[in-house]
Amino acid sequence: MTLTKKDVRKFLSEYKIVALLIVIAIIWVFFGYLTYDSELGGSQFLTPRNFSNLLRQMAITGMLASAMVFVIVAGEIDLSVGSLLGLLGGIAAVLDVTYSWPLWATIVLVIAMGLFFGLMVGWLTAYLGIPSFIVTLGGQLAFRGMVLGLTGGITIAPVSPDLKFIGQGYLPELVGDAGGVLLFLVLVFLAFRTRMNRQKHNLAVSTMPAEVGRLLFAGLIILGFVLTLNDYQGVPVPVLVLLIILAVFTIIGNKTTFGRHIYAVGSNMEATRLSGVNVAYVKMMVFALMGLMCAFAGLTTTARLAAGTPSAGFGNELDAIASCFIGGTSMRGGVGSVSGALVGAVIMASLDNGMSMMGIDTFWQQIVKGIILVAAVYMDIVSSGNQRG
Repeated sequence: MTLTKKDVRKFLSEYKIVALLIVIAIIWVFFGYLTYDSELGGSQFLTPRNFSNLLRQMAITGMLASAMVFVIVAGEIDLSVGSLLGLLGGIAAVLDVTYSWPLWATIVLVIAMGLFFGLMVGWLTAYLGIPSFIVTLGGQLAFRGMVLGLTGGITIAPVSPDLKFIGQGYLPELVGDAGGVLLFLVLVFLAFRTRMNRQKHNLAVSTMPAEVGRLLFAGLIILGFVLTLNDYQGVPVPVLVLLIILAVFTIIGNKTTFGRHIYAVGSNMEATRLSGVNVAYVKMMVFALMGLMCAFAGLTTTARLAAGTPSAGFGNELDAIASCFIGGTSMRGGVGSVSGALVGAVIMASLDNGMSMMGIDTFWQQIVKGIILVAAVYMDIVSSGNQRG
């Protein structure tokens, strides 16, 4: 049997997440083999401690990627998120270390400022008509200058134990187990609710064995995830925050009118405008969500490092954008999912983690990630059938 381009296109378009999970498994087996140490009695990559570090590392990129999906789906781009992350993380460090603000007040102000900067970028793009590439490129320079001025070019440390817990803390084992069970029950509820809604409107649904099989597969992944992390110190707090963000943003994208408007704007902006949707408002709010995620990522970065540094967030915008494209978000807009972007973030973090453990030079790491980004965009072109020639 010959595998044609049409077969590949169909598989990539219908089973993107499955294909990405296969890629993750291959990467983990590859690095697991290369980091095997007979003296230590096993692979140094495939350990609960390393998986915990990998997921903690991925959480920050995942927070940015979860909102970047909506930005790209709406037909825009944001190059300023790394610098805004650094600025907001620096503000959190200054408030905590220099002024000894209580944690709740620091979090509230940082979130408010993240929303403000996001709305400002969105307003300039949506209402003044300045291309988002230019606005966010300018923002990248401006925000980086602000953080240098705010910190004086030096590291602000040490942060308080309460703030540090956000980036370095772990959930108790019982709480982690309960969270895993709750997540699985939510997936079951949403799956069967969607199934009943589709049947109600006489839409095609998968067979019951296939539905149950998918849920059991998801349950096994959640079980393995929780047991592995509990074998070290528990589920890291940033990973819990990321899972909550995943749930909320998935609901926004799939179950709300605003989410449908985002996809409609990216698919056909003029038709969406003529149908009565306030396109400018939708685009502005997408950038507001991006600013909100920069606030969460900035707080987590400062907490994880236990300090505010002028270089925090450098290059994170590229990792977030790459995660979206690897996860199946189309560069043409209108197509993408938060879950796909987070799987893409796991792939990026796995590559960073594995290559670092092997002692591969940073320049090679950047080259590999660049090649994978180009390959991901090519896969998007193949899956959509829009090839030249």
